[in-house]
Amino acid sequence: MSNEYHHVLVAVDLTKDSHRVLERAIPIARRNNAKLSVIHTLEPLGFAYGGDIPMDLTSIQDQLDEHAKSRLAEVADPHDVPREDQHVVVGMPDTEIHRFSKENDVDLIVVGSHGRHGFALLLGSTSTGVLHGAECDVLAVRVGKAGEETAE
Repeated sequence: MSNEYHHVLVAVDLTKDSHRVLERAIPIARRNNAKLSVIHTLEPLGFAYGGDIPMDLTSIQDQLDEHAKSRLAEVADPHDVPREDQHVVVGMPDTEIHRFSKENDVDLIVVGSHGRHGFALLLGSTSTGVLHGAECDVLAVRVGKAGEETAE
């Protein structure tokens, strides 16, 4: 059994902390000669608006998708992550990250964790959801330290 990683997946939320998460993952991928993929998950509009709106949200979803792709490129391009390894998916973050990981033989998921105090505050977070359903290693990178502005 090899201890090396072969495919590292970095899950980013497109906040300013995304660079820090990616900067932690890149040396790990390089040391292991591993493929590096970056993923961002968009929540489906139907969830955000209750799904009962009698209008076609497809064009709006497509615009959000394109916007997210360009934002992801702003994060990933400076780190030389090829566009074909930059993925924007629609769905619930932990579910989509697990699905992508299984389908693409990911053996390390790197995700940002805001580390808010108390276990109860972690239960709803994406990093915790990713950890609980993952079939591979998960590295939670601490971002947004106390007193630091985490929003854009």
